[in-house]
Order: sequence, then C-alpha cells, then structure tokens
Amino acid sequence: MYDKLLQPLDLGFTTLKNRVLMGSMHTMLEEIPGGHEMSAAFYAERARGQVALIVTGGIAPNVEGGVGEGAGKLTTKEEAEPHKLITKAVHEAGGKICMQILHTGRYAYSPKAVAPSPIKAPINMVTPREMTDEDIERTIADYINCASLAQYAGYDGVEVMGSEGYLINQFIVKHTNKRTDKWGGAYENRIQLAIRIVKGIREKVGENFIIIYRLSMLDLVEDGSTWEEVVQLAKEIEKAGATIINSGIGWHEARVPTIGSIVPRGGFAWVTKRLMGEVSIPLVATNRINTPEIAEKVLQDGCSDMISMARPFLADSQFVQKTIDGRSDEINTCIACNQACLDHTFNLKRCSCIVNPRACHELELNYLPTEKKKKIAVIGGGPAGMAAAAICAERGHIVNLYEATEKLGGQFNMAKIIPGKEDYAETIRYYNKMLTKYNAEVFLNTKATADTLNTVGYDEVIVATGVTPRELKFKGTDHPSVMNYRDVLWDRKKVGQKVAIIGAGGIGFDVAEFLAHPEDHSMGIAPYMKEWGVDMSYEKPGATATPVDTPPERDIYLLKRSVGKHGKNLGKTTGWIHRMSLKKKQVNMLSDCEYVSITDDGLTVKAHGKTQTIKVDNVIICAGQEPYNPFTSGLNLPKENLHVIGGALDAKGLDAKRAIKQAAYLAAKL
Repeated sequence: MYDKLLQPLDLGFTTLKNRVLMGSMHTMLEEIPGGHEMSAAFYAERARGQVALIVTGGIAPNVEGGVGEGAGKLTTKEEAEPHKLITKAVHEAGGKICMQILHTGRYAYSPKAVAPSPIKAPINMVTPREMTDEDIERTIADYINCASLAQYAGYDGVEVMGSEGYLINQFIVKHTNKRTDKWGGAYENRIQLAIRIVKGIREKVGENFIIIYRLSMLDLVEDGSTWEEVVQLAKEIEKAGATIINSGIGWHEARVPTIGSIVPRGGFAWVTKRLMGEVSIPLVATNRINTPEIAEKVLQDGCSDMISMARPFLADSQFVQKTIDGRSDEINTCIACNQACLDHTFNLKRCSCIVNPRACHELELNYLPTEKKKKIAVIGGGPAGMAAAAICAERGHIVNLYEATEKLGGQFNMAKIIPGKEDYAETIRYYNKMLTKYNAEVFLNTKATADTLNTVGYDEVIVATGVTPRELKFKGTDHPSVMNYRDVLWDRKKVGQKVAIIGAGGIGFDVAEFLAHPEDHSMGIAPYMKEWGVDMSYEKPGATATPVDTPPERDIYLLKRSVGKHGKNLGKTTGWIHRMSLKKKQVNMLSDCEYVSITDDGLTVKAHGKTQTIKVDNVIICAGQEPYNPFTSGLNLPKENLHVIGGALDAKGLDAKRAIKQAAYLAAKL
C-alpha cells in the first residue's frame, strides 16, 4: 500500500531505509540546561520508530547567526562534545541524523544581527548590521567549521538552511540584497554565498557525508527568486556537492499561510514537482504532509523522491513504524494547530505537541505499565477525558468512560467543522481507536451520576465534564434571535444572513469563520493558492499574485468589549492567519463595545462613545465559558482519588493543549 514511501533510497555511499525525512524543528531543547540529554531521548525515540533520516533543529555557525542571545551554536570541539550524546543515541536506535546549520541573518532577535543589507525584517525589531566582505568570508569559514564539527560529533551529515528568509536566502534575492559589490547585483553574484558554503563543506568533510541543501523554491515575497533562478541555483548546488535538495516554502514574513491547518494537505508539493528532472540528486517535498496516504500520493504523483514531515513526528514518534505495520489508523495525526510547537518556540518555551504532551518531554512523561490495576471512571468524552481514559487503559487499568452525548470528542466535534480545522477530526479518530485497542469500556448517551459511580465502586474517578457557554445579562438577551456558539456549531441551528457575534476570542473567531463560508467549505490546492495570492504559473519573482477573495456567505459583525485589535490573544504564529482570513471575508470588527440591548430592530451597542443599532437576524454569544462539574459532592471516594481536569477544573483561557496535558500527566501517575 505504501510501496514508494517505504522504498529504500540509495545515496551512493549510504542507503536510507525509506523515503521519510524528519524535518528540522527548533524545539528549544537546543538551548535549555540538560537539553542534549533531552534531545537524545527525543530523536532516539523517532529513530526507533523507523524514520530514515532525522534533521535537528537549527544550530548557528557563529554568534551572530543564532536565533537570539544564548542560542545553540557549534563553533568549537568543546561545544561539539555533548552532541555525541544525540548521535550515539540515534545510531544505537538504528537511525541516521543530520544537524541543520542555521544562520538567521536579519531574523536574529539579537543586537548582533547581520545581513547583506541593513534592512529590518517586518517580523523583527532589530535592524541588522550590513556585513562587510571580511564578515562574509569569515561566515563561510564558520559554516565549513560547523559542518566539520558536526562530523566530529558523529552526525551523518548536515542540512544547510538556505530558505525561509534566513541569511543565505537574504543574499539570494533582491528583496533583501541591495549590495553593489561582488555579493550583490547580478544573480550570479547573489548566489555565491550558497555555492561557496556547500562547496567548502564538501571539500572539508569528504564524499561520505550527507549534505542537504534547503532550497527556497517559493519565496512568496516581492522581488524573490524567479523560477529560472531557482532551477539555476539547484543545478549549482548539485555541482557544489549537495547530496539532497530539500524544499523551502515561503519566508517567515510572507503573508501566505504555508504550514497552518488552513493549508490543504500536500498543498505545496506541486512546486517540488516542477524541479523534478532538473537535477539528478533526490528532491524532498514538504509542508502539510501529515498522513502516510498523503505522503504516498505525493511520491506516486512524481512530486519528489522523499517526503519531509516535521510536526507529525511530534504528534507520533512511531509514525513510520505504524505505517510499516499496516496500522496507519493508530497514528496520532498532527492537526497543524501550532499551539504547543511553533507558538512555544517563538515564545522561547520548550516545544511539545497539543495531541502528544510527551513530545520533547520523553525523560519525564512516560506511560509505564501499572503495578496495581485499578478500576477507573472517566466522566466526559472530550479531548481531556478521551486522553485520560486511553492512557489509563494503555497502562493496564480497567477503564469506564461515560459520555452524556451520542459521540466522543467534545468540543473537537465543533472545531472539526470550522474551515481550516478539519484535521481536528483525526484526534477524535485516534483516541477512539486507542480506547478500543486497550479495551476501555465506553458508555455513550450516559450521564453518570454519583449514585452510578458509588454503585460500581471505582478506585479513581476523573472528572472531565468540560464547560458550558457563559451567559451574558443585558436587556434582550432572552430575545428569540439570540444563540450561543454551541447552538450554532453543535446543534447546527439555522442562522440568518446578518449576524452579530459577541466575543472575539478564539470561539468568536471560529464561529465567524464558520458562518462566513458556505456549508461545503472544502478547498482544493489551486483555489487555495488563488485566494491567498500564490501564482502557480510562477510568472513573477517570488510567485506572488493578487489574492482573489471569494464573497462571504453572510454579513458578519464581530464585537468585543476591550480596546485594541481583534485576536491579539490568538496563537503567536497563527493569529495573523485568522485575522487576515476574516478580513478577506469582510467581517466587520468593532471594539470598545458596551452592549445596550437586543430587540426586533437588532443589537444596540455603544462603541467609542457612539450608540448605534446593528440590524441583524441573529446575535450569537461567544463570551467565554464556565466550568461544568456536577461531582462536587455525593461520591463515596477519598478526596485524593477524585481528580478534576480540563475545563471542569478551570475554564479561564481553556484550550485543548492544557486539557490534554493535564490528562496525560494524571493518567501517567495513577
């Protein structure tokens, strides 16, 4: 079934066991105390899971190149020594691993930031210093030294990061390179840094060492590379000695979502396919490939020779092993939410995964077989309850899961119908499979009571009953036009053409997104590229185009009490996507609102000192949530054996990340 994906790949001096590359992710393990030991455990577990080749998070070749002050770098043998922990662990697990060499250039959060030209990045507060000719020559030598030290540390190769808008990419394009010396001007000059680095590394490390070059195939910024230039550079990089070319998609500052959940699966494999046949070394497709079925299709369609997946290996370290075993339905699928991975990294916190809290925490969170089998009741079948029940059952406990509705999944059943969040259904599928596999008994349409639980006599009770919508009280909130988010997303009540949404947090944004799209909101790759301004014909440098927005389904107002921009508390790496998506759907955003009344005429508000009535068919309340816990008394159980998790414990700032994490840590210790 996965003939291409599981086929070995001969690199000449070594053979990869399959076509799966674990892409680079900056996890913050590169910087924290004990990080090398944690990294060793993290990567070794993926190697045991049969991934063919791992690429580490970015390591700087010098101080200026680090992502920030104190960032991971490799400049001396002393710094290389602890890396041997990582390479030894991976090799003992039967894997291969390359270290990514990353110079951030103008993206560095550091006063030491340097770049080809002194142009500040829109996503950084620092204006970089323009590099001198001496700086550039020294940096080339630093790359070569870094690769040599990686070889000394036992790595099987390196990946040279030449994309995503980092230093090498900054030299390549006119967008950031305004130089008039031998490193600027003509394209042949601007690509010399990339060529010199790869050629110098190959001369230093010899033939039997993997060199991956991450080539920006799609800049998605003005004055980016033309397609002809991409092909030209690929050929030069092959001649310089690269073993593999990996696809780089979009600069970090590009206003096109490239890895968010809104991106169609396999959405950017088409650009790698354009390069197939232009070079003779293997090409790697990447971005939003999160199932073995999608990976196999990309390969079968001739888009690439290998597949790169990064976040899917946070979600499930055994992704490849399960594929080999024919257990793809047991894969814990990455839902591309970014909440515990990229959002953590950009907030300088250790990376993890919303659906797998063990990711990057392998030394402290493990689901070991229980030494004392207990009878455990889990009340509530949302993400927290499903996770707790599945892990407890996996460890060998007798588990009964009670769910009051007709299906498991809780709030994920609402999330999965939001345009761009369809993959949330995968988490429900995964936990359903785990509950079945580990023999947890599930009672649907069953509202557990204290009497029920007392009659059975459980050793432990986990309350994961979730939340209820918070009610607002002002004149007219009992009007028949008023709904809450659950009415819309769970009960699917009919909503009129003109709508006011009260509350602009995550739920308000989701409801607006849902109502702005047609009921059948699935979007193919070509329509997605058209809507977000990507020119698949590549007629302009950077492949940018004017976005073509589709009309909204409804006239929507999104209101909030506080001042400032809407969505400021959304995810650091995805909030801009949600804001831009609603802007494209012409959602009217009002802040500093005082809600006066709801009548047959509509919703009356006072905003910025001015009173106005918004004529709408429905008013939808998305003003937060309240904990729902019916088990505050009545259980014949010692207090220490009653556990409340997720929204039932605290609804403030609730998200699935916190709920599943609480469930995992509790289930691991019971």
